[in-house]
Amino acid sequence: MVAEAERWRAMAGPWARATLPDDQELDVVVVERVRAADGTWWYEADAILPARYQEADGSTRPVGAPTRISVPAERIRPIPDEVYDAVPTRGAVAGRQWRVEACRRQGPPPYARLHRARACWQATGDLITTTEAAQLVADGLARQCDVCRPDPSAEQHD
Repeated sequence: MVAEAERWRAMAGPWARATLPDDQELDVVVVERVRAADGTWWYEADAILPARYQEADGSTRPVGAPTRISVPAERIRPIPDEVYDAVPTRGAVAGRQWRVEACRRQGPPPYARLHRARACWQATGDLITTTEAAQLVADGLARQCDVCRPDPSAEQHD
């Protein structure tokens, strides 16, 4: 089984240490980062767990099989010398939880309306980050929607 673990370690990656709900620790292969609709971050990871492989002749042998698990971000620790730059990020488009709608009105300057991307029935326009949304409001280039009343300055910046 040690050789099987080394084979997985050589071909997969990056690895991280996950703390399971019962506080056991397990090395896992990080597959992607996901931001849930509620704003929390999770890691999708493959735990290499023992499985039985049956040969054509009926004999069996132990192998490692990847099993997908979801781990809250605060329960994942990086492993030294692993590189995480290529791990895909998805969910609220890596922090893009705001929509900026271009609005027309008579006379300059043009302005935009800011919406909460998933909490406003009027939300239209491009997805932007919290940092971008806060800057638009601070510079007076966007007005906050009267329906969802977004306040990007109160959010943690990405």
